Amino acid sequence: MQILLSSLFKLLAILYFSLLGMAHAQNWPQKPVRIIVPYAPAGNTDAIARIVAERLTTSLGQSFIVENKPGAGGATAAEFVSKAMPDGYVLFLAALSQFGPVPVTQKVNYDPLNDFSPIANVASNGFVIAVSSKVPVNSLSEFIEYVKARPNKLNYGSGGTGSMTHLAPLLFLKRAGLEMVHVPYKGGAPALSDLMSGQVEMYAGSPSELIALASTNRFKMLGITSANRNPQIPNVPTIAETFPGFKAETWNGLLGPANLSPQIIDKLSQELQKSLKDPEMLGKLSKLGLTAVPTTPASFNIDIKNDHTLWRDLIKSSQVVVD
Repeated sequence: MQILLSSLFKLLAILYFSLLGMAHAQNWPQKPVRIIVPYAPAGNTDAIARIVAERLTTSLGQSFIVENKPGAGGATAAEFVSKAMPDGYVLFLAALSQFGPVPVTQKVNYDPLNDFSPIANVASNGFVIAVSSKVPVNSLSEFIEYVKARPNKLNYGSGGTGSMTHLAPLLFLKRAGLEMVHVPYKGGAPALSDLMSGQVEMYAGSPSELIALASTNRFKMLGITSANRNPQIPNVPTIAETFPGFKAETWNGLLGPANLSPQIIDKLSQELQKSLKDPEMLGKLSKLGLTAVPTTPASFNIDIKNDHTLWRDLIKSSQVVVD
C-alpha cells in the first residue's frame, strides 16, 4: 500500500508540474526576453536579430532585447544560451557557424545538436564568387578553365580560416576540381580590399558587401553559392547551374536552450512564419542581400543536422586547422 501511495504521489507531482509548465508557456512572455547574438553590433546576424526583436515585441506585447555576446567565433554566446534556464526568457539568434564550422575547428563547451531547441530559420544567403577585374575571364566556366590551367598558382582570400568565406569557396573548388592557395585575413574587409587591388584573384563574399561595391568595376561577380539566384543580382548564375545540386549557404535562425516548452516554441514559430510573409519584413531582409526562410522547428532541426555533417566532413577531409 505504501509503495502504491508513493507511486501515486510521484504521478500526481509529475502531472502538477507538467500542468504548471503548460500554464507558464500559455502566459509567456510575462517579462522582457533577451535575444543573444554571437557577434558584435553591425553585420547581418545583428541586423536580423534587431528586425526579429522589433517584430516579436509588437506581436507578443513584451520587450525583446538584443544582447551581443561576441567571442570565439560565436561559441561564447552559444555556451551561454546552452546553459540558460529553458523558460523562454533567453533565446539565441544564431548563425550556421556556431553549429557547423566552430564546433569542429575548436573546442567548445556545448553540444550543437543536443543543447538547443530549434525554433525557426529566419534568413539565409549564399556567397558570391567574385574575381579581380585583372583576371581575364568573364564567366564561371572561363574562370574554371583558367584556374585548371594554373593549379596552386592563384590565390583566394577569406575572412579567416574556418570562416564561411573560406569554406563556401573551398566547397566550390572541391566540386570543380580546382586548386588555389588560401590566404586568410582578419575579417572580410581586408580580403575584399585585396581582391579589388588584385592582390588575390578570388573572394567569396556575402551579397550585401559585394553589391555595395559592384559599381567600382574592380571585380567581377561570376556565380553565387546559394540554391537560387539572388533577386538583387539576377544576372549572376548559381554554381548549381554548372554543378547540379551544389549549395553552400549560411543561415541565421532563432533557437532556445534544450527542453524549451513546445508551447513556447510553437508560439514563436508561428509568429515568425507569419512575419516572414510580410512584404515590409521581406523588404528589410532583401536590402541585406538575404532570403527569408520560413521553416518549421522540425525542418530547421533537420537543416542544422545536415549542415553540421556537410561542414564537418569538408573541414576534416580538407584538414582545415584554425590557429
